[in-house]
Amino acid sequence: MSSARQARFTRVLPIFAAIVVSVMSATAQDNPYRVVEGWPELPASLKWGAVISVDSDAKGNIWVFHRSQPPLLKFDPAGKLLTSFGTDMFVQPHGMTVDRDGNLWVTDAQNKEGKGQQVFKFSPDGKGIDDARKAGVAGEGPDIFNGPTDVVIGRNGDIFVSDGHVANSNGRVVKFSNDGKFIKAWGKKGTGPGEFDTPHSIAMDSRGRIFVADRGNNRIQIFDQEGRFLDQWKQFGRPSGVFIDQKDVIYVADSQSNATQNPGFKRGIRSGAPRTARLRR
Repeated sequence: MSSARQARFTRVLPIFAAIVVSVMSATAQDNPYRVVEGWPELPASLKWGAVISVDSDAKGNIWVFHRSQPPLLKFDPAGKLLTSFGTDMFVQPHGMTVDRDGNLWVTDAQNKEGKGQQVFKFSPDGKGIDDARKAGVAGEGPDIFNGPTDVVIGRNGDIFVSDGHVANSNGRVVKFSNDGKFIKAWGKKGTGPGEFDTPHSIAMDSRGRIFVADRGNNRIQIFDQEGRFLDQWKQFGRPSGVFIDQKDVIYVADSQSNATQNPGFKRGIRSGAPRTARLRR
């Protein structure tokens, strides 16, 4: 991961923390970040929906993926809206990442009326480049998704998609080459190593290991890029979002823990070091 990527995360984390805190009634500990009131600015014609993902580009511009129209918003560092697009393009906006070349990748986790169940790639100026897999068709084959939740791009351009946000889906990670050709998939419904219950987010550390937020199983699972199970961590709560910075510090958003779903944990943001699995916050 480049130093620019780490710098971008430094700018995004306070925003990310503010978004999470805005929907939480309890946190893992006191929030160390402050909310910047009035940031960003939205014109009167636009209204916020549920903010599902935030990332930034090398210039410090902030991309937001939310569940209102238009769903994709780009702000400058001062919070001024630069562009917006994607109206009526998505059924359920979900995961988003900006790759090392500034391209924007987003997922649509449901299908309706011939739309959805896709991963989209946009250029840095917001122009569509690719819409992987069949639109509006749910399934678990090499050319269809069943609730794609997030995407991460490897150093060589390989594409990894966490898939399985549809009820009773297997849950899997799908790997494609940098030109979009299907390579392999791994995972099925269950609680054992390499099995999933709602893989909700995906990230990669500097060693190329794949970290999957196995939310329904209250754990993070770790794999190599061929899908071999390496480890599982349960000390980060019930993970909805996962991010790993240049120094291999992992940040995990837990938006669902409570006495019923994950006893002993509260909703919040936790961080730690992937090399030691030690919980820092």
